[in-house]
Amino acid sequence: MKILLLAANPVNTYKLRLDEEVRDIYEALERAKMRDQFEIIPQWAVRSNDLLHALVKHKPQIVHFSGHGAGDQGLALEDDSGQTQLVSTEVLTQLFKLLKEKINCVLLNACYSEAQAEAIHQHIDYVIGMNQAIGDRAAIKFAGAFYQGLGNELSIEDAYELGRIAIQLAGIPESLTPILKIRAKPPAESKTSSQQEQKQDKPEDISPFSNLFNISNSSIKNVSGSGTINYHESSS
Repeated sequence: MKILLLAANPVNTYKLRLDEEVRDIYEALERAKMRDQFEIIPQWAVRSNDLLHALVKHKPQIVHFSGHGAGDQGLALEDDSGQTQLVSTEVLTQLFKLLKEKINCVLLNACYSEAQAEAIHQHIDYVIGMNQAIGDRAAIKFAGAFYQGLGNELSIEDAYELGRIAIQLAGIPESLTPILKIRAKPPAESKTSSQQEQKQDKPEDISPFSNLFNISNSSIKNVSGSGTINYHESSS
């Protein structure tokens, strides 16, 4: 499973402890039971072109963004000079819609990123965003515990809950800041799944009397063909 770690901290924004977050993610997966099943691909000082290139090239199953969010205005990436370049929610949604067949989970570890999570989860099964500002410590604790959970065979939902518990255990009052959005299955998809289950549960149809019959203790022998046989045992 490929994890694409995208980090951006434009020079004109508050400095974040992104290196510590990435380090904790590496350490959590290194200690995990399924560590050999994960590949981390880090991308630093991400610009809009870098985002596009990395998603198309690496085709990750999990996309993790660490940086600043600007609410409805989008996420803060960097331009060529390292200054803030906002990527709108609409553009992000279009991008993830295009790549929805590969990506299973998106984690936006950035302040006020719930708006992006709400839009993206229409196309991606699991998206985590923040419903308000989140401090460095809480963001780092959540990320480390989330990947510790995934690396030890927890589901995305349970790994998310583990991340929230890790924030609580650290005594940080921000455990309700991460929000998990789960995509509802389209009706057609649910119907197809239901039909497949019914088909699996339904016993195979057996056509009666369609083969050769040998009925013992009677005068009827070697009956073949199809139809209904009325048999009455005669007394001796």
